[in-house]
Amino acid sequence: MQLKMLALFSSLVLVPVGAVADDLTLYGVSEKAKLPELNVEVPAKLDTGAVTASLSAVNIELFQRDETDWVRFDLALEDEPYGETLELPVVRTSKIKRRADDVPDGQKKAYTSRPVIEMEVCLGDERHTIEVNLTDRTAFSYPLLIGSTALQQFDAAVDPSLKYSAGTPACA
Repeated sequence: MQLKMLALFSSLVLVPVGAVADDLTLYGVSEKAKLPELNVEVPAKLDTGAVTASLSAVNIELFQRDETDWVRFDLALEDEPYGETLELPVVRTSKIKRRADDVPDGQKKAYTSRPVIEMEVCLGDERHTIEVNLTDRTAFSYPLLIGSTALQQFDAAVDPSLKYSAGTPACA
């Protein structure tokens, strides 16, 4: 894919050739995201270097229902526990490459498998169903990480000098 440089608010953003700046929504590196199905708002990090989206979850347990894969988990929000165990169908399993310092001594496994679910996410006034892998993100500042695949669904350009530029999520 060819890219061209586009100056937005005195920051440089890479935009696919043929894309018009008016077609893209400008977001900051951090945004408020609403998970409408759960009626909860969480801080999200928009990470163009990540491919997939990740949601903070604990007590992740895979099980079978009607001969299909499902996952049971608790949403892990540092400041307010969600309080309800969720059960959703698994759409696929992703293999996420581990950082070298994240592999315990004696282990050769260079990736970790994570269940992937579909979930509606609202940023600003845009709402899309995206794929989200589940992992414990309680050690991170953002319980939701939105990677490049989902950012493309949102027609997003990310300006790293901005934070919370989309305001409070206002999806219908």
